[in-house]
Amino acid sequence: MAYSIVAYGDPVLRAQTRELEKDGDIDVKQLSEEMFETMQNASGVGLAAPQIGKSLRMFIVDTTPMEDEKYPDFKKTFINPEILEESGEEWDFEEGCLSIPGIREDVSRYEKLTIRYFDENWKEHIESYEGIAARIIQHEYDHLEGVLFTDYLNGFKKRLLKGKLSSISRGDVKVDYSMRFPKKKK
Repeated sequence: MAYSIVAYGDPVLRAQTRELEKDGDIDVKQLSEEMFETMQNASGVGLAAPQIGKSLRMFIVDTTPMEDEKYPDFKKTFINPEILEESGEEWDFEEGCLSIPGIREDVSRYEKLTIRYFDENWKEHIESYEGIAARIIQHEYDHLEGVLFTDYLNGFKKRLLKGKLSSISRGDVKVDYSMRFPKKKK
């Protein structure tokens, strides 16, 4: 089952997420599959649980749509992740977000990170990533902390985007995937 993507302005995108429990009432394998289906329908490369309206510490990554020698195939589920270290030089790269369609801006992030997480089989991992994989992980991890890529922009850029962001919240945006808009008039 594919979900609708929650649009900018919905409070779930700013809420603190809760950890999942291994023996809890959520089937993380099923949720992971549904999140991958949702993300693929939207042609994304990362999706966090808050983006489907679930305030849970879980995100997925799949760089298959970007795949070439510069962006290797990378597909994983991250449950209860914790970034242990970010290092290296900060570098700018144009980011976008399925919850903020039509807006892309340069964001500066560290080039490397080490992260602890559980996969969909509840196997614990501590792994290091760099480059585009690290960037996607940092972007999705931010969603779990209630942070959006637009939060990294300077005040001037934020003011320039204010009208576009309001339009997104109201549903005045064209997308080719299912979305849920917090301020859309019925």
